[in-house]
Amino acid sequence: MTIDRNARLREIRNWDDYFYLTIDTPDVGREARPGQFVMIKVADGPFPLLRRPLSIHDAGASGIELFFKVAGQGTEILSLKKPGDGLDLIGPLGKGFTVSDGMKGKRAFCVGGGRGIAPIYFLARELGARGVQATVFYGGRRLADIPLRDKFEKAGIELLSSTDDGSFGFGGLVTELVSRELERTKPDIIYACGPDAMMKALASLAAKHRVPAEFSLESVMGCGIGACWGCVHRIKNESGDGWTKICEEGPVFPGERILWP
Repeated sequence: MTIDRNARLREIRNWDDYFYLTIDTPDVGREARPGQFVMIKVADGPFPLLRRPLSIHDAGASGIELFFKVAGQGTEILSLKKPGDGLDLIGPLGKGFTVSDGMKGKRAFCVGGGRGIAPIYFLARELGARGVQATVFYGGRRLADIPLRDKFEKAGIELLSSTDDGSFGFGGLVTELVSRELERTKPDIIYACGPDAMMKALASLAAKHRVPAEFSLESVMGCGIGACWGCVHRIKNESGDGWTKICEEGPVFPGERILWP
């Protein structure tokens, strides 16, 4: 974990209320793994007081990329930053997706719903570098909710898109698209990030087809380091089940351990 109070915004782009940021923070970029996140201070003053958690969209030797949707005051303030602005962030934090060299030759389904696509690009890129055949399922309510589709395709990542209203790609829920593909091909693992309802449905599909799955849970976080107990979720453990801190023990958990609301 690195505390970088001298990070600098290099680039910012947007599609309506979706934003993409490139941040110069070499130490965080070198340490980051798919599925981890950063806690970022969005204002110099005391308000908003708490940092905001954001998934790492991609990472490398020079820094990280973030992708988010404006969902409140904190992300709105962050969306107004300009190239060259300084940033104060902590990361990488949390436990990410399982990715290893021993997975060479395997097949993975990587599912992102709406802003939940954020960690999936980093994941798919790392899987591909290790010889894993990764298929990304990118779902949104409408065409405007899947703005990163060209980025995946330019990177040579197999992409299947869906929109609830049928305006682009498969017409229907992304879980329905995954279900259709599971009838054709059985992957070795399923990864996902998105709304709880989407991931709960995917957990049922994975269990039905006996495919291991990992899910990145989303939560409001107060500290990001396990001190405040503000981001708990019921998770099965050796002694039964209990409230577990997403920031510290997750945000990624095996599907069979998650108790869905």
